[in-house]
Amino acid sequence: MDTVGNPQQHSTPTFAELFTPKLVTVFREGYGAARFKADAISGLTVAIVALPLSMAIAIASGVSPDKGLFTAIIGGFIVSAMGGSRFQIGGPAGAFIVLVAATVAREGVEGLILATFMAGVVLIVVGYLRLGTYIKFIPYPVTVGFTAGIAVIIFASQVSEMFGLTLPGKEPGQLVPKLMALAKAAGTLNVSSVTVTALTIATILALKRWRPNWPGMLIAVGVGSMVVALLALPVETIGTRFGGIPRTLPWPALPVFSLDKAMSVLPDAVAFALLGAIESLLSAVVADGMTGRRHRSNCELVAQGFANIGSALFGGICVTGAIARTATNVRAGAYGPVSGMLHSLFLLAFMLMAAPLASYIPLAALAGVLAVVAWNMVEKQAFAALIRSSRGDALVLTVTFLLVVFRDLTEGIVVGFALGALLFIDRMAKSVAVEAEIPLTQEDVADTTNGSRHAYVPEDAGDADTVIYRISGAFFFGAASTVGAVLDRIADQRRNFILDCSRVPLLDSTAAIAIEGAARKAGKAGVRFFITGASPQTRRMLVTHGVRQPLVSYAASVAEAVELVRADKAT
Repeated sequence: MDTVGNPQQHSTPTFAELFTPKLVTVFREGYGAARFKADAISGLTVAIVALPLSMAIAIASGVSPDKGLFTAIIGGFIVSAMGGSRFQIGGPAGAFIVLVAATVAREGVEGLILATFMAGVVLIVVGYLRLGTYIKFIPYPVTVGFTAGIAVIIFASQVSEMFGLTLPGKEPGQLVPKLMALAKAAGTLNVSSVTVTALTIATILALKRWRPNWPGMLIAVGVGSMVVALLALPVETIGTRFGGIPRTLPWPALPVFSLDKAMSVLPDAVAFALLGAIESLLSAVVADGMTGRRHRSNCELVAQGFANIGSALFGGICVTGAIARTATNVRAGAYGPVSGMLHSLFLLAFMLMAAPLASYIPLAALAGVLAVVAWNMVEKQAFAALIRSSRGDALVLTVTFLLVVFRDLTEGIVVGFALGALLFIDRMAKSVAVEAEIPLTQEDVADTTNGSRHAYVPEDAGDADTVIYRISGAFFFGAASTVGAVLDRIADQRRNFILDCSRVPLLDSTAAIAIEGAARKAGKAGVRFFITGASPQTRRMLVTHGVRQPLVSYAASVAEAVELVRADKAT
């Protein structure tokens, strides 16, 4: 099944429930000709979209275009065959351009392939350790800022190709030095490149508006290629720079390995794995939102790991779930993972049959494709909404965006996540309240006459020496000192102190120590301390930290505690 049932019935999922590929699930449901036809049509649609994108992303990453195709063919097939999402399309992604380009510049292509292989191993370990569940805790402002920052970097990386600039040396990786180098090379602008780029972008936008079901990117690249060939424009093509692409897949081979090289590329491998996990699970979530299905996050990470290993064996680059291609797959009517597997086979067929034609593709046209991709990556409405929503969200978004653009992708994620966590702790701490309890003779509802709560009347508890207070909200370290100070002030005011914890969904060790301190202070003052309504988890935490008899007495409800007080008074 794709949906998770009642959590009380499935509190501990089995290994099979967590790691069975969705391909197996689909076949168990029954897979006939009609469903295969739907998958074949959607797979062909996605392959047409992926063909120019895979080559463009590879070139932007500093490697030859064939490596992008190898990645989509091998990695994409494994992701669909083994993954935990029905609709995930795997392949090279724009989010990796900066990381891959930096690794190639520092470690060479062999280092990149080794890092990709190692990233696959990391992802498999992360998946089997069931850590994929925690990826969802990355705050939304972090993902929006991160994606927008990547989009800026991708666009900046294509400026030289879009304008046909000739730089005297290697193009810098960092944004500011890059822009300075591009500005110095402005005099080498190639009008033909600008024309091809503009034509490509205009074609994509026009088709998106008037013929949205047509493969706009592929048609735009074809139009640009025809214009360059027919007019003999002086524009660099895949053929002039790379000599074309091969017509066959290479034989699989293990990456060149040495301990020193492995240690050198380990940080890159970890960065690839982290970004791949985030990107692939985000893509799976997008597909879930479009279809109402439910992906298996840890199974998906394991599949991503094997896909990266497979891609590295064939000389490919990093594999991850591609959000745009996955969404295209859903919109094209895919039924299950067979669509993604067929997308890879269609790409292989295109490469085998049409490889010579790829030599005529102008790099300016592929740069135009990536410019459109970068623009579409920015969640503009979400970005504007987060800026307006609150200072905290705006801070997390802005810091993440600026760090990604001007510093480092991993640093942006880590710092953004840390700021988001601090913001969450602050908000949760402020939501905890200590309030006087309602009178026992009334239900805990609003007064129908004035809409306010009933005030506490000490006599309702049985006598004036009993005070009742209730904690509402998650009681944890962020609120422990504040709530503890309140408890210290009121715990020794009466002979009997009742603390209602029925509205405490979470209590940690710091909070337990705060209650223990208040109870000890009350005991020294001769006050009997009751705790009521504590859940089994809350009571276990309290008892573990010394909050037990005779220091305190436990009762199921406030009413039960009051009866104990009255019984003691009667004796």
